[in-house]
Amino acid sequence: MFSKVRSEKLEVRSKKREVKIFFSIFYFLFFILFSLSANAQCAMCRAALGGDANKAQAQAVNDGIVYLMVIPYLLVGVIGYYIYRMRMKKKQQ
Repeated sequence: MFSKVRSEKLEVRSKKREVKIFFSIFYFLFFILFSLSANAQCAMCRAALGGDANKAQAQAVNDGIVYLMVIPYLLVGVIGYYIYRMRMKKKQQ
């Protein structure tokens, strides 16, 4: 009696898990395949870089964006390396 109920519960759980996996894959593919590109820019940047004569200034803004983007990645990499070293030292001891 109990084994039958237990097997039914396990079957229901496995079906629910399959449905969750299916919807996760569906949402992932939907958002990847049907993404819309968005052009976002603040009003001040658009006004400053609006013309063709501002190519040097536009390049400077792009360089600044890349500079600001590199710092967080560098910090995460350094912290990750430090954690990796600590774990390796613990394994050796």
